[in-house]
Amino acid sequence: MSLSLSSKYISADVQHYLELLQVLVSRNLKVRYRGSFLGIYWSLLNPLIMTGLYTAIFGATFSKYYGNSIANYILAAFTGLIVINFFSASTSQALSSVVGNGALLNKIRLPVSIFPVSMITANIFQFVMGTYPLLAIVALIKSHSLVNVFAILLPFTALVMFCVGVGFFVSALYVFFRDLPYFYELVVFMLWISSPVFYPAAIVSNSVKPFLSINPLSPIIESLRQITLSGNLPDIMMIASALLSGTIFAILGWAYFHQSRSQFMDLL
Repeated sequence: MSLSLSSKYISADVQHYLELLQVLVSRNLKVRYRGSFLGIYWSLLNPLIMTGLYTAIFGATFSKYYGNSIANYILAAFTGLIVINFFSASTSQALSSVVGNGALLNKIRLPVSIFPVSMITANIFQFVMGTYPLLAIVALIKSHSLVNVFAILLPFTALVMFCVGVGFFVSALYVFFRDLPYFYELVVFMLWISSPVFYPAAIVSNSVKPFLSINPLSPIIESLRQITLSGNLPDIMMIASALLSGTIFAILGWAYFHQSRSQFMDLL
């Protein structure tokens, strides 16, 4: 009897959380794109423009690392930019989500974790509706396999888990340290420059590679490129490495958020 009651309350809590998440995600997207002509497809504009810029500057030099194909370099740069832009947007929006909703939390009892999660979920929706179809078409053309089309979601899942972990951590930390956004901009830049976004990992010197290998975004980018551009079946080891890294960060971020949230209300 007690087990059935427990299951009932757990399912009700989960349902309530999902309903709140749907409301907040819808609100985030409506506010973000109110009056916009292209809506969520504006999220593609930045990586497309930056891909064109990188191609104009580095395309002729770096194309030799991509089968002497400018087209392959364009696709490689685009996939790298998708990852870094998703990370930057998701975690930066999650950073201010708890503090930004402090007034609401003081009036209504809500699960605090819903705010950083809703920011990241809104960006997931943008990816699924805007970017994923493009990557799926490229993967299908290159590999002629539906396995690769669906395998794209595996490194993306690793990216989401990494963003969730970082989002939990920075949103909790911002409650205590209000100068964090300025420092976090530098962190994002360091992750961007140390990720093989517009350059191939092969050009990095051996003395620097150990430092780049600890960047959690690097295996995600390389796995996404391998699935979409190589024409081969997905590399299980690359996917596993990306998923393991994402899982570790998600657990650590949630642990810090869970430990700190009891102190939030005194500071919001």
